[in-house]
Amino acid sequence: MSRIGKRPVELPSGVTASVSGQTVEVKGPKGTRSFTATDDVTIGVEDNSVTVTPRGKSKRARQQWGMSRTQVQNLVQGVTDGFKKELEITGVGYRAQVQGNILKLNLGLSHDVDFPIPDGVTVQAPKPTEVTIEGIDQQLVGQVAANIREWRAPEPYKGKGIRYKGEYIFRKEGKKK
Repeated sequence: MSRIGKRPVELPSGVTASVSGQTVEVKGPKGTRSFTATDDVTIGVEDNSVTVTPRGKSKRARQQWGMSRTQVQNLVQGVTDGFKKELEITGVGYRAQVQGNILKLNLGLSHDVDFPIPDGVTVQAPKPTEVTIEGIDQQLVGQVAANIREWRAPEPYKGKGIRYKGEYIFRKEGKKK
């Protein structure tokens, strides 16, 4: 039995969910998101909650049960609160700024990095050493943050690079004579 799948997803006020076939569509104050579940689960809307139940006792049905419930929960959270990732830039001369639909990064390379901001996310640079990514799609927000971090991942000797806020970087000692 899936401990996650058993619990219904509660819909806060201002959020509505509708099911057509295997597709769940959730509308809220921040927008509309949808998810199409596999045929291994049944999705139903009752009162102010969405329930997910498996069809059968196969291993795949049990796997999809908890995953589908989590996907629906992420839809509800996305349209109510949204998702947010924060990045910190560490290093002498490393900085970021947003110009229109482009994030300009100075990362010690021979050229500046122009990162185009995709639709569906908002990127802000409140300080030159901080970048904030927000949106209603958790996967897209995480992927954009990973793509930005990929330009200069933190290195273990001086800790320079782009890291997630609160991320711990294991530091190495370096050479000895």
